[in-house]
Amino acid sequence: MPERVLLIDDDPNLLSALQRQLRKQFALTCAEGGAQALQAVAEANEKREPFAVAVCDMRMPGMDGIEVLSRIRTQAPETVRMMLTGNADQQTAIDAINHGSIFRFFTKPCPAEDLAVGIQAGIDQHHLITAERELLESTLAGSVKVLADVVAMNDPVAYGLATRLREWVRLLTVEFKLPSRWQLDMAAMLLPIGQVAIPPELVAKKRRGETLTEAETSLFVRAPEAGRNLIANIPRLGKVAETIWLQDRGYDGSGFPSDGPRGADIPFDARLLKILKDLAEACPSGIPDPSAFAQLDRNRGQYDPALLVKVRSCLMSLLGSTAPVEAEVPVSTLRPGHLVLSDIRLTNGHLILAANTTLSAAQVERLRSLGKIYSFVEPVRVRVG
Repeated sequence: MPERVLLIDDDPNLLSALQRQLRKQFALTCAEGGAQALQAVAEANEKREPFAVAVCDMRMPGMDGIEVLSRIRTQAPETVRMMLTGNADQQTAIDAINHGSIFRFFTKPCPAEDLAVGIQAGIDQHHLITAERELLESTLAGSVKVLADVVAMNDPVAYGLATRLREWVRLLTVEFKLPSRWQLDMAAMLLPIGQVAIPPELVAKKRRGETLTEAETSLFVRAPEAGRNLIANIPRLGKVAETIWLQDRGYDGSGFPSDGPRGADIPFDARLLKILKDLAEACPSGIPDPSAFAQLDRNRGQYDPALLVKVRSCLMSLLGSTAPVEAEVPVSTLRPGHLVLSDIRLTNGHLILAANTTLSAAQVERLRSLGKIYSFVEPVRVRVG
């Protein structure tokens, strides 16, 4: 499928002419003005078919080209941006470069063949950007998978919570119409990584509700710092490490670290995961309900108020109104997507997966491999749908 190109101008005659001249070379979409252009970009993001290149006029009523390209940069950062204008003064060029981060600057009248060469160069640049991102994501995904496996083996309960957070993050990314960001996805999955430094018997003690000593409590309080230190030296994971470090930092300045940022200075990812983590711990069933959000309301100062309202609205509408089916089944019948409501244990008592874990394909494959050697406590309770 050819890469998509967005042409933006308030002159319909010019758009028609460009479409006639370039349609055999590129998959073109035309937008008469900034509002139409931003709507087209939003729709392309929803379909996961982003534009490779956007070519925009400068002088347009309502919203000039610099503002349009700046907004496109925010909505679709991998789209290569170009300007086509009849106003070729130096200040316009400077503003376009500084605010719109343009790749090429063309002046009117521009021969169609010159514009075609520039658009093709933009498409080539788009390929370089996306190839680097895909390589980065696949390379880091392997590293993160190793770390996630360490969490799963060390603490299946924490791994189950992280899996739930990741699913909620993916739902909210779509509902909030956020650009898909691997950093947020990875931070959700690695949120409990710092607990690998805590002895398993101490983790079990805390979960049993037993009183911890001051030194033991300090280990749990500082677990986010241990998590940050574990991954901070992995290339490109600096923002993920920061999010993990600030996962317990309250919007009101409470929580760990005591000298950390507060309010809107806390990165968005950390503010979101603070809400989702506390929500997950408040709803053992795995489905957010009013009582779980009521627990968060008792400490509402710890959360970004506007973000909490949005999370409540989205998750309650997406998950709270579902009518899932629950059943008790043998382990051999489990499939990816099933939500396990009971612990999966071997007959010797060893915990393999904690309750409220949404099964991935890799986890199902692991269970099948274990089933060839060991026996499970069966049946297990699952939720489907």
